[in-house]
Amino acid sequence: MPTRYIQTLRILIQFCYLAFTLWLGFQLFQFVRFIRSGGQIGFGSHPAGVEAFLPISGLLGTISWLHDGSINVIHPAAVVIFVTILAGALLLRRSFCSWICPVATISECSWKLGFKLFQRTLHAPGWLDIPLRAVKYLLLFFFIYSMAWAMPPEALKAFINSDYHKLADIRLLNFFLQISPLALTIVLTLTLLSLLLRNPFCRYLCPYGALLGLLATISPLRVTRDTGRCVSCGVCSQVCPTSIDVMHKKSVLSPECIGCWRCISHCGTRQALSMKVAGRFAVSGIVFAILVIVLLWGGSLLGKLSGNWHTSIDVGEYRRLLVK
Repeated sequence: MPTRYIQTLRILIQFCYLAFTLWLGFQLFQFVRFIRSGGQIGFGSHPAGVEAFLPISGLLGTISWLHDGSINVIHPAAVVIFVTILAGALLLRRSFCSWICPVATISECSWKLGFKLFQRTLHAPGWLDIPLRAVKYLLLFFFIYSMAWAMPPEALKAFINSDYHKLADIRLLNFFLQISPLALTIVLTLTLLSLLLRNPFCRYLCPYGALLGLLATISPLRVTRDTGRCVSCGVCSQVCPTSIDVMHKKSVLSPECIGCWRCISHCGTRQALSMKVAGRFAVSGIVFAILVIVLLWGGSLLGKLSGNWHTSIDVGEYRRLLVK
């Protein structure tokens, strides 16, 4: 498949996952209705896939797993999906951010719309961009320190089994259904900024992306430039959504690289840019796309087959928690 089709394929996959995300949210909404109505309306099955949106729960569960050797039964799918996405960063760089994540999809649509409206995209100057990018790493450090070091294993396990944590996914649903004025203001501000800047939340505030970026730096897969073929036109650097100066790099090692293939698919010189394993073996765009999907769904399948997918919380327990 010629590389110019990769962006169409990537966008198609993005919107498929965005639609799937909305479907999971609707399922959770119907499940809550089922619980609160005493089984009269809604869906009676809890959608385990919504736990993909509980990365903090996934981090907590992973740390607990490392402590006691077993995945917790409260939000097991959160751990399975979290670990799968981490594995994806090690193997396929931050492909989750550019191919799967619904927040990144909405952000990308916003800056592309902004470019069409204003015919330009703003870039923060270096003196401001660098310290702002550090914010997401500070947030990541805070979460890891408070959960992996500051919190004793006994306290971690107690929190995982607490009533508060049991309703983590439903609390997230209520956050959007009953959004506060402050939260709405923050969401609207980030959305407006996304019209002017490329992916401001992902670039400056997302600790999940920061973690994936750090893991991606040791990935054997990276964008590689053939200096003999490259004509130094600068297009690759211009289209990079994370402002990496691809044109002046032999290979892209930056944690900001999200594996979106925009630099490769926009390159006008055949094979001047490619995605290579250890700088030697080229990976085609269609193979990369298949690997992204297979890895995510494969991890979920392993979770189901190993019995680490569905929560142990039954309908009666949910009813008790929701009427408290």
